Amino acid sequence: MPSTYKREKPWDTDDIDKWTEQPFKADDNVGGSFAEESSFATLFPKYREVYLKEAWPVVTRALEKLGIACTLDLVEGSMTVKTTRKTFDPAAILKARDLIKLLSRSVPVQQALKILEDGCACDIIKIRSQVRNKERFVKRRQRILGPQGSTLKALELLTGTYILVQGNTVSVMGPFKGLKEVRRIVNDCMANIHPIYHIKELMIKRELAKDPTLANESWDRFLPNFKKRTLSKRHQPLKVTDKSKKVYTPFPPAPEKSKVDLQIESGEYFLSKEAKDRAHKEEVMEKQRQKREEKMKEREKAFIAPEEQDAAAKKKEEKKEKKEKKKRKRESEAEPDVESSEKKEKKKKKSKSAEYAEN
Repeated sequence: MPSTYKREKPWDTDDIDKWTEQPFKADDNVGGSFAEESSFATLFPKYREVYLKEAWPVVTRALEKLGIACTLDLVEGSMTVKTTRKTFDPAAILKARDLIKLLSRSVPVQQALKILEDGCACDIIKIRSQVRNKERFVKRRQRILGPQGSTLKALELLTGTYILVQGNTVSVMGPFKGLKEVRRIVNDCMANIHPIYHIKELMIKRELAKDPTLANESWDRFLPNFKKRTLSKRHQPLKVTDKSKKVYTPFPPAPEKSKVDLQIESGEYFLSKEAKDRAHKEEVMEKQRQKREEKMKEREKAFIAPEEQDAAAKKKEEKKEKKEKKKRKRESEAEPDVESSEKKEKKKKKSKSAEYAEN
């Protein structure tokens, strides 16, 4: 009998996406209720308590549609989800588990509820253990956000995911392909590779995907190949500065004396506690007295009279100063006379030239 597999079907049209996951309904569960109860619980931080208390009715209504029971324990600080007799979808409990994980990591309720949809998955990346130094960790975590959140927004648009950086984790929601790319970018960022390089690569891949001729070709020739510029420093040998020959001694150098040894030598070790305190006070008083004397000497320096010169030497200096002043006056008086004589000569020359012109 010939195969009818490749025969054209009238209901099979091009607009049908054969890869889409069909929603699981209550009628699809032929086996009835589950044999055993499954439950998951997660803890949440103290600062999320008020928000979760307000948003819990929304979470309860969303999970009731899937037949999942949920409880919020504010005393213990935990959220629990479990299956009931009304649960019909086996995967619903796993989606509910992811929901409470996202809520504990500060994801808003309206965004976290999207995890209940088919085709949406989540990934929580732990980043604190990847960098030891606290300051370096904060700087590299800030790189994921970028200036005014621009880097984070670019990653969300290129990967089709939702990313939230909170504390020591990065929460990601979206398709599996996007989750894989974001995890690689975040791990590389913590390993000191800037996310901007991955953003450039994703933008190039996005443009190449539009060209159908390159569908079966390798894209390696189009992708950028970034190399590290910082080279490891060559090990420099130890330079010996003191090259003088020393006398060889087979014995090692004597160890430095400890504080106790010094006290035994001075006799302080054998003194009583009162005697030690008295000696310490005397030492402090002596230091204070020395400092006081130094300060007094500095103050007295201002009251010491300067050394006076001889009367004859003073008169000679005064005479020299008077002579220098007279010389300066003569020079200053002589300069304007020279200038006036030059001006008179120029006027005479001009008058003579004017007379010749008239004749």
